[in-house]
Amino acid sequence: MAILEVKGLTKRYPSFLLDGVTFSMEKGRIMGLIGRNGAGKTTTLKSIFNLVHPDGGEVRIFGLEMPKEEREIKQRIGYAGGAVDFYSRKKLSQIVDVTKQFYDNWDDDACRKYLDAFSLDENKTPRELSEGMRVKFSLTLALSHRAELLILDEPTSGLDPVSRAELLDAFLFLKEKGVSILFSTHITSDLEKCADDITYIAKGKVLASQPLSSFMAENAAAGNGDTLEEIMVHYEKESLYEKLADERV
Repeated sequence: MAILEVKGLTKRYPSFLLDGVTFSMEKGRIMGLIGRNGAGKTTTLKSIFNLVHPDGGEVRIFGLEMPKEEREIKQRIGYAGGAVDFYSRKKLSQIVDVTKQFYDNWDDDACRKYLDAFSLDENKTPRELSEGMRVKFSLTLALSHRAELLILDEPTSGLDPVSRAELLDAFLFLKEKGVSILFSTHITSDLEKCADDITYIAKGKVLASQPLSSFMAENAAAGNGDTLEEIMVHYEKESLYEKLADERV
């Protein structure tokens, strides 16, 4: 069953075009969204969540159309787009109290579990936390209302290796509970540890969207590399030597 369907998603900016992005993901799977800086990953995620209004295309979540059924959809999904940077002088406990009012299925016990697991002091304010700890708090808010689908933009950014490993363990635990997770990342080794599928965006277009195992096998057989990092470098690298040697430079 497709929990998320994205068809022909398009967004035009003066210097960038998200060009007909199409992919889908099944319930209870983890999908990594990869691509170099500026490829369109964040625009794609924000368009899915209706934080950016696309110029064309269709997004369906749980079979419901976004944005027509936006309120119902957002009760069932969690979104985190990096570190919390709002209410910087409010205590974490106060931010939790405000956030929980927006969700019918808010789970206080789950929130407490994640606060403790991430070693977050609810008496501190976001401005008193490190970048990594603010990312963890953002994730706590996204995870605390029994979300069926998590959409996360660079969730491991700013985390130390141990915290990243803990977060990936949390992803695998949530997957066992039937939660679907779509997350973007530049840390390709994280995907190799937990992702079932990948969608690879290059210059605003989908280069590939398939199970990670088949993507890796096909590219290894073609001699494009044995790791995601090597494969990305194969597709994306432009020769700096050739640029410097060009007469026009």
